[in-house]
Amino acid sequence: MVDSLTKRRLSGAELDALVRRVLGVPLAEHVELTEGMFNTAYRLTAADGRVTVLKVAPPPDVPLLTHERDLMRTEALAFELMTARGLPVPEVLLHEDGLLLMTALHGVPWMSVRPGLSDAEQGALRRELGTIVRDLHRITGDVFGYVQGPNAATWREAFTKMVDAVLADADRFGVELPDVRPAFEARAHLLDEVTEPVFVHFDLWEGNIFLADGHIEGIIDPERALFGDPLAEIASVALFADLDDDYKSGYGVEGFTEAEEIRIALYRAYLCLVMIVEGVPRGYAGEEREAHVRFFREKLAEYLEL
Repeated sequence: MVDSLTKRRLSGAELDALVRRVLGVPLAEHVELTEGMFNTAYRLTAADGRVTVLKVAPPPDVPLLTHERDLMRTEALAFELMTARGLPVPEVLLHEDGLLLMTALHGVPWMSVRPGLSDAEQGALRRELGTIVRDLHRITGDVFGYVQGPNAATWREAFTKMVDAVLADADRFGVELPDVRPAFEARAHLLDEVTEPVFVHFDLWEGNIFLADGHIEGIIDPERALFGDPLAEIASVALFADLDDDYKSGYGVEGFTEAEEIRIALYRAYLCLVMIVEGVPRGYAGEEREAHVRFFREKLAEYLEL
């Protein structure tokens, strides 16, 4: 179970009232889904057998990172855009007042079954994911950056604001970091190569991808989506790992230029900063958390050549 100070629980009576209002029938059963690390989530079974998932945003008075404000609005918009594109996502039934109710997927998270997959099965799924992400990246926006901010008219300016925001968050929460600004600034000119704000899920690790019948059934949790460089997707699609040939084949790319590789390293480094800092306001502690932070710091130094 992953617990966090950002999680806001609802009573059984509150959940029942919501199901009655949206589905028109009583709530028969509810189970809290404990794998998530930010929002509270419930699997709700209605009296008529329909199954939905409810996400509950953090309480308004809980300290968050700058980019984490109003994430549920971003998630609702992301699902709308992905649905319009025909991508495999749940159907949103309700979005209001920090609540997001959607249809439940029937499969299982990829990460939970990966140890039992053969190399051939894993490779086929990675190719399928590459094809899905290629379609995802055909969605474009009007500005660069996070929907909820920071954002800007150019990708270089938006990404610089994103980095500045998480560094300011580190100061606010008392997290000591190495001086990474010179490394980001020295490479920032490479971001000018990005001229179209492409939709990036930015949290496409295997915990957010559901499988059913040997295929990808659906993608969840696009709350951290942004508009920017499609190469930023690699930071989570290949989390702390080299990008595999199967994914490349599905996406339709053979390799990357030196400049593109540097941009990918910048996005990986940014993700490391977020993962180092976010644990403080969430109240994470213990030996496992300390080990994770050491790892994130090592990877941060690697990606920025500190």
